[in-house]
Amino acid sequence: MDARNQPNLSLTITRSAILWCYGALLLWVSGCSFGPRQLLQTRIPYNDAIKETGEQQLLLNLVRLRYVDTPSSLAISAIADQQEVAGGLQATPFFTGAATGDAFLFRGSVLPQIGWNRASRPTLSYTPMDDEEFTRRLFTPISLDGVAYLSRTTWPISTVFRLFLENLNWVSNAETASGPTPTAPPDYQQFLDGVIALQRLQDRQVITLCSQDREESVPAELMQGQVSVSDALQCVRDSIELRNSGRGVDLVKRTRQPVMRVAPIDPADSDWLDFAQAFHLDPTARTLDLTSDRSDPYQENKPPEGYRTLDVETRSLQQVLFFAAHGIEVPAQHVACGLAPTTRNPDGSLFDWNQVLAGLLHVCHASGKHPPEHAAVAVHYRDHWFYIDQRDHQSKATFALLLEVSRLELPESKPSGPLLTLPVGR
Repeated sequence: MDARNQPNLSLTITRSAILWCYGALLLWVSGCSFGPRQLLQTRIPYNDAIKETGEQQLLLNLVRLRYVDTPSSLAISAIADQQEVAGGLQATPFFTGAATGDAFLFRGSVLPQIGWNRASRPTLSYTPMDDEEFTRRLFTPISLDGVAYLSRTTWPISTVFRLFLENLNWVSNAETASGPTPTAPPDYQQFLDGVIALQRLQDRQVITLCSQDREESVPAELMQGQVSVSDALQCVRDSIELRNSGRGVDLVKRTRQPVMRVAPIDPADSDWLDFAQAFHLDPTARTLDLTSDRSDPYQENKPPEGYRTLDVETRSLQQVLFFAAHGIEVPAQHVACGLAPTTRNPDGSLFDWNQVLAGLLHVCHASGKHPPEHAAVAVHYRDHWFYIDQRDHQSKATFALLLEVSRLELPESKPSGPLLTLPVGR
């Protein structure tokens, strides 16, 4: 047989083409490497998602409370994002006899091929926030120190007092609004007038909240030379100082008392007089102690010249959220059919809750398939969108304060049972 008739199975491989493809594959894989570059690609998107869903969850619970529905919350316990990148290079032989014109003489060539695959498999773990500890803290009144601390921050004192105080010197701050929507209008005007005057004083830097060192005698007495080591250690733990006296050893406890200091001002200052009159204060006082639940609710023992203390009753976080929920606009059809509870004036007309929540929080509503264009945060509930307008800076600030206080007052508890873990994308 002629050698020309023998099948030629030799392969012609273009080495430069294979090297080029292999280099391209290495370049792509290195560009998608893990570590710092992967952190740049995932951290901010996850941050944005957690922020957005956290705001939506709070707003949804406010809307639920307005409709007297049960709120519920899920905490994100963990995020595990598994990234996979796989690449491959292969050479596929390709035979043809057309180039030679001889059916029995074959020429071979190689077709280089590149393949890669990338996959992201995040796993999210949620913790239902409905255990005993969470519920207890939800219904525990916020501490006086907590209210004083918030008032000393950059938040306006009127915002803090209107949100977190039930009353001040037993002047009501819409106390009936600290639960489901009442049928009758709340008592709020005197408190609101006094707090607005207080805000003007703060804006003028006439008043400030601070703490003073106080010494309080502990009703106990130890004879000289009879103080045991255990007694001394207990005194240290309780911040009690042992002092020698002619009778023996006295016990003195040092405390930090929150106070409101008033700068030297004209006794006839209109803002100061409005504030003092609203809360039954002695207008000559320049230092007012902040106390909690110490004054008589019926004010039978009120000094004739007025109080020299600001005695407050604080709200729990649950009461704060109920109060804030009255700043939500309710669709007219929900009012007409009785779906949302309403408050009515003595003449039968609807009470406008904006009178109580004006300047604090206003949540709008709209219909449609998509959230409104100017919504800073929006949730869909009962066929309507409830949202805070991006241009309403006061409502956005109050909502941010509610979100931060919720995180402070309700820290995530350790789960007592299995977590809800969802592998996304499978």
